Amino acid sequence: MTTMDIHEILEYLPHRYPFLLVDRVLDVVPGEKITALKNVTMNEPFFPGHYPHHPVMPGVLVIEALAQAAAILSFKTMGNRPDDKSVYYFVGIDGARFKHPVGPGDQLLLNVSIVLNKRGMWKFSANASVDGKTAAEAELMCTVRTIE
Repeated sequence: MTTMDIHEILEYLPHRYPFLLVDRVLDVVPGEKITALKNVTMNEPFFPGHYPHHPVMPGVLVIEALAQAAAILSFKTMGNRPDDKSVYYFVGIDGARFKHPVGPGDQLLLNVSIVLNKRGMWKFSANASVDGKTAAEAELMCTVRTIE
């Protein structure tokens, strides 16, 4: 089992507050899968506007958290880290379903598995859950490109 704390995560993702959505990696198996956590707190910048009377984490941010976990898995699989000459793009999503709302105090468990890696295109099966209940699921497609 390979874990990662926030310091190592920051070496693999260019995201920073308020857009860093992975707090800890519980397990990563390069070439296969990753399990990560996002601790959702009332201090999240989106809650005052989504919705003040019943705070809900936007579904698009749940998917983004899954994509960030997928990025870590990709770089761990490739055996390198992102640099100033590359960017990791989220290029597609299929079959997205939102099944359970995510709110303050929830711990979002992010499970991502590699389905395909061909010619620089990655396809993943992704599931986010809270307390064993699926919050969101989707197939994600990503790629790494050199910045010119």
